[in-house]
Amino acid sequence: MKGAAPRIPRKKARRAAGVILGVEVGKASSYRRCRRARPSVGGAQLATRSETGEFLVAPDPGRAGLTRAVRGVDQTGAVQDIAVVEERPLTIYLNSREIVTAMTIGDYPEYLALGFLRNQGMLSDGDEVTGIDYDEELEVVVVRTAVVTDHEAKLARKTRTSGCAVGTVFGDMMAGLEGLTLPPATLRTSDLYALSQKINRTPSLYLEAGAIHGTVLCEGPRPLVYMEDVGRHNAVDKVAGWMFATGASAADKTLYTTGRLTSEMVIKTALMGIPILASRSGFTAWGVEIARQVGLTLVGRLRGQRFVCLAGEERLVRDADLASVADEPGKARRKGAA
Repeated sequence: MKGAAPRIPRKKARRAAGVILGVEVGKASSYRRCRRARPSVGGAQLATRSETGEFLVAPDPGRAGLTRAVRGVDQTGAVQDIAVVEERPLTIYLNSREIVTAMTIGDYPEYLALGFLRNQGMLSDGDEVTGIDYDEELEVVVVRTAVVTDHEAKLARKTRTSGCAVGTVFGDMMAGLEGLTLPPATLRTSDLYALSQKINRTPSLYLEAGAIHGTVLCEGPRPLVYMEDVGRHNAVDKVAGWMFATGASAADKTLYTTGRLTSEMVIKTALMGIPILASRSGFTAWGVEIARQVGLTLVGRLRGQRFVCLAGEERLVRDADLASVADEPGKARRKGAA
């Protein structure tokens, strides 16, 4: 009948129910379509240490499935073959409850699921995650916890954010910030400049195909975990998922993002317990206001020798020799690309 919804084959429907409801949990590994061998953390197959320089996790722009070659023409009519970023849905379940469908590039689905649930307040640091089932064909990831969860009230209150690929925040966006005290960390300007230069020179999907955002978890002058996605909210959720899975401390960390310093980015950073957020891009007024309320150090427009700090400037230690820092033209492209 015209307009009728397509029917899911019975065999595939049964398999989907098995993944979501945890049928035959002892055989859950057969549902995973992981692209490489990864160690288990809380029952999930997760990523190993990257061999790329200082990073624990680094972009892999050559990885199969992240881009595809597309042919078109330019303004002169000349044929052009370019790489474009793939975008695919990923439906996240918490136990048997469907939470959200995110548009993502498809790498690190387990980290994305863990981080999204953590940043939405649906998982806390004390929760026991008993397993994560990911099925690449069904585009589903299921996070299982030892205790039954119920987030009906939170799910009923949904807010669309300004993020690319349309971010979503459930419940009160400010919930969890009341009484929050961030660690009394310091930010050396020498470390800030060093991070900016290292991140900008790192091979990435952005430099390969564009149309992407990156978020980097850093410690001192060292970038640790570099995640990319079509939305900056996805990239930061992947970092949050990595931190949740590994138990990494947030107290001495800086979060670097290639995107705007919006209210959503500030809230997520604060809820992750990270005291410093930096970006090449600019600010939104609400992002600055919230950063000041929670005591988050907010650094933007970080390009070459220049930056602007609009919140938490008491953490800055100005120890850099500006004569040794390469400057950028005022209109330089993102990541310092030529």
